Amino acid sequence: INIVLFGQGGAGKSSLVNLIAGKNAAETSIDLNRCTMKWEEYPVKFDGGSYNIFDTVGLEEPQLGIPQYLDAVENAYSLIQNLERQGGIDLLMFCMRAGRLTATLKNNYRLFNEFLCEKKVPLVIVVTYLENEVGEMDAWWKRNEEIFCNQEFHVDGHACITAIRGNCPERHDQSRTTIRQLVKEFTAEGQKRTWRGGDNLFVSLMQKLRVLFLGKSCSRKNMVPRLVKRCGLSRDVAKQLADRIKKEAEEGAS
Repeated sequence: INIVLFGQGGAGKSSLVNLIAGKNAAETSIDLNRCTMKWEEYPVKFDGGSYNIFDTVGLEEPQLGIPQYLDAVENAYSLIQNLERQGGIDLLMFCMRAGRLTATLKNNYRLFNEFLCEKKVPLVIVVTYLENEVGEMDAWWKRNEEIFCNQEFHVDGHACITAIRGNCPERHDQSRTTIRQLVKEFTAEGQKRTWRGGDNLFVSLMQKLRVLFLGKSCSRKNMVPRLVKRCGLSRDVAKQLADRIKKEAEEGAS
């Protein structure tokens, strides 16, 4: 079973992997080279099931610069291509730190859910850093669910957790039970709807871009409006993405 874990940087995705695994499977220390990595795969077993969790590089806030955004887009594209060869994707798990639903979070959601997986994969949201939530941790979702719906941020399931043991071991243990149950619920036989690729908008467009650049039949100028209109990218991001694709296509041909 293949699970793609995505979301904002600093949301505790590595800690979430360790929470699910019940051991230190993923490094949680800050790694300055993390941005150069495409993704990490973590084999995890619990309750008789075997899962492959793919931790992606998060889309960062806009002020961190366009290159990081483009890296995240390319990393996602590379991962989707890889998983098409490994039997598809069974579950998308969106990880966010408890807080405001920003434009960056919404773009990250759209990139995976709409452009890469055509809304055909179950998607659950995991809200982290709720160890200090007054009352039940799930109260956070009850307060904020309507905001997500109004922003057209639709999910199939949710978990409000803490992935940090710290001074709240009871909440940490409760969180492990909650997240494992969520995974089992949406990957169970009869429930799951594995996505095995297809002619989805974003991937097919990326492939066509490479072909077009390789054949010199499409200029960067003509491509930018297509990226803006069809992929929802800003004009600056579209320009740099077109340049990067063109460079890769030319290097691949040489």
